[in-house]
Amino acid sequence: MERIPASERTREKLRALMAGRSEVEDERSELVRLAARLIIEEALESETRDALGRDYYARGGRPGAGYRNGYRRGRVASAEGAIEYSAPQIAALAVEMYARGLSTRDIEAVFADANGRSLLSRTAVSEITERLWAEYEAFASRDLSEFAVTYLFVDGIAERLHLGQPREAVLAAWGILSDGKKALLHLAPGTKEDTASCREFFHDLRRRGLPDALLVASDGAPGMIRAIEECLPRSIRQRCLAHKMRNLQSKVPEDVWPEFKARSTACYQAPSPALARLLRDDVAATYSRDLPSAVACLDDDFEACIAHLRFPLGHRRAIRTTNLLERLFGEERRRTKVIPHAFGERAVLKLMYAALIRAAERWRGIRITEFELRQLRAIRDEIDKDFTARNAPAASPTVTNAPTRLSSEDRT
Repeated sequence: MERIPASERTREKLRALMAGRSEVEDERSELVRLAARLIIEEALESETRDALGRDYYARGGRPGAGYRNGYRRGRVASAEGAIEYSAPQIAALAVEMYARGLSTRDIEAVFADANGRSLLSRTAVSEITERLWAEYEAFASRDLSEFAVTYLFVDGIAERLHLGQPREAVLAAWGILSDGKKALLHLAPGTKEDTASCREFFHDLRRRGLPDALLVASDGAPGMIRAIEECLPRSIRQRCLAHKMRNLQSKVPEDVWPEFKARSTACYQAPSPALARLLRDDVAATYSRDLPSAVACLDDDFEACIAHLRFPLGHRRAIRTTNLLERLFGEERRRTKVIPHAFGERAVLKLMYAALIRAAERWRGIRITEFELRQLRAIRDEIDKDFTARNAPAASPTVTNAPTRLSSEDRT
C-alpha cells in the first residue's frame, strides 16, 4: 500500500462522500465524523512535524527528536458516536489527544494528555487557526453579486476585541435568498452600532455586489436605522419585533403585561397594515392615560414594525425578527466560554466565524411558491416607483417668450 499520511486517506473519503461515491446510510452524520477525524489527524500530524523537525518520510530533521513508527488507532466520543482516528506513533514523543464537546452544532476540540495537560504545540495550533483566519478573510471579501437576497437581516453583538478596552460591536448580516435558502453574508467589527460603523458595514456589502433586498430587518439602534435608510433606500425597513416586545415589557407593570402583550401582538400580526393601525389606535385610547410611556413606545417606529404585513403571509413569521442571529450569537458565546481569554480582534473574529459559519450550514430555508414570487415582484415594482417618485427632479417652469412681471417678493 502506498505510504501516505492518514489525513490524506481521510480527505479522500470526504471527497468520495461529497461526490456521491460512498455508500453510507446516514451521509450527514458520516460527513461530520470524517470532518472531525480530518481535523484531529491534521493536528496530530502537525504536532509530529513540529516535534521531529521534518515532514512525512523526509530525511534529516532535529537531532535526537525521534522518528515515525507508523500509526496507532485512537477513538473519541461525540454526539455522532465514536470517531476513530489515526495518530502518528513517534519514539520519544508521547502525545495523547481527546476531543471534548464534539457535536453537530459545533466542533470544540481540546488536546491533552492523560493528566489533562495540553500537549499540542503552539506551531500546530497556529497552523490550524491561521487556516481558519484565511477562511474568514476569504468569506469577508467574497463577491456577493451571486446572492439574490430577498430579505436581509442585520444585528450586532458586543465583544472584547481589545484587552483592557470597552466591548465593541461585531456586526453580522444574513439573508433569505430568492429560492428560499438562507445564507450568512458578512461578519465585521465596528466600534459600536453607530451610524458611521453601520454605514461602512453596508458600504462594504454594496461594494462586493450585494443587491437591493426587498426588506431589511434590524433592531432599533438609531445608528443602524439611519445607515439602512441612507445605504439601502430601495429596501423596506423592518423593526425587529422581538426587540420591540422587550422594550414594551419594560414599560408595563407585570400584572398588566399579559393583556398589553396580547393587544400589541394583535397589532403587529394583523392581517393588513390598515387593520394594524386601527388596533394601535384602540390600544392608545385604552392605555394612554395610565401607561403613556408604553403607548409612546408602541407608537414609536410603528410603520417599520408592521412592514412585514406587506409581504406574503407565509413569510411574515420568518422576516419580522432577527431571532436567527440572536441564536447564532448564543452559539458564539458558548464557544468563547471554552476559550475565555481569546482577546484581540483577530482571535475573537476567528472564533465567531467558526461558530457562526458552522451554525449557518444547518439553517433550513423557507418555501417560496410561484404565486409568492409574483407577489414579491409586485412589491419590487412598488418600491422602485416610490423611489423614483421621491428622487425625481423638480419640474422646470415653462419658458415662454412673453415678458414676465416680477412681484416685489421676487425682486427681493
